[in-house]
Amino acid sequence: MSAMCFVMKCGGSTLAALPDSFFKDLKGLQDEAIIPVIVHGGGPAINDTLGKLGIETEFVGGLRKTNEAVLDVVEMVLAGQINKEIVRKIQLSGARALGLSGVDGKLIQAEPVANAHEVGLVGNVSHVNAELIQGVVKMGYMPVIAPIGLGADGGQRYNINADTAAGAVASHLGVERMIVVTDVPGIMKTVDGEKKVLPTVTVQEIDEMIASGEIYGGMIPKVRAAVQCIQGKVREVIIVNGAEPEVLSRVIKGAEIGTRIVK
Repeated sequence: MSAMCFVMKCGGSTLAALPDSFFKDLKGLQDEAIIPVIVHGGGPAINDTLGKLGIETEFVGGLRKTNEAVLDVVEMVLAGQINKEIVRKIQLSGARALGLSGVDGKLIQAEPVANAHEVGLVGNVSHVNAELIQGVVKMGYMPVIAPIGLGADGGQRYNINADTAAGAVASHLGVERMIVVTDVPGIMKTVDGEKKVLPTVTVQEIDEMIASGEIYGGMIPKVRAAVQCIQGKVREVIIVNGAEPEVLSRVIKGAEIGTRIVK
């Protein structure tokens, strides 16, 4: 399975800003029967819509406090607006894509997170319907997945962090390596007064660099997010800048680009 597909995580705002060449690269991979399974987020667009609707939202430990009203907006923006925007962009490149949310075909089953009393309807992934994803891939379509989950009874929806969802999808598919597409070239470290991209870093080294202040500001959530993707069978995550030419096909072919985060 992993020989013919890989999992890619991308924020909704990052994907919207990527050049046409990125989508041409996706098409090139699909032509070679290497099918990306895309899991996307959409935090900024959700914030924007909640603001327009006058619905207050707050974050507890990096997770959006979610009630039914917030969840309606999360589902509308993620599974509707952003998911379809990504599908349109992929199809404009000549590639084939199919948009899904975790609700469709019970694709992502979820259970409440441990601190549900604080954050509400936020879920962890308990199961992924890998057969459904494999079926879509076999038909020659790229699955584009919005991270909404369903409880075991199929009635309750859950808001799932996109990074957690991507890691779970990769693990259930048996994929060992995942690519996280961002707007930064990787994890930077200052060496002799010059900022350089670290080619490889371990999870432990990341914790140390956050504690020492070497990783700071907006880079912290990006790096923590990538670390969240390392779960189950996933052994390594590669952070790359989506604006780099042919970045995906180069990574797939083994080029040293971005930062590899290893267990």
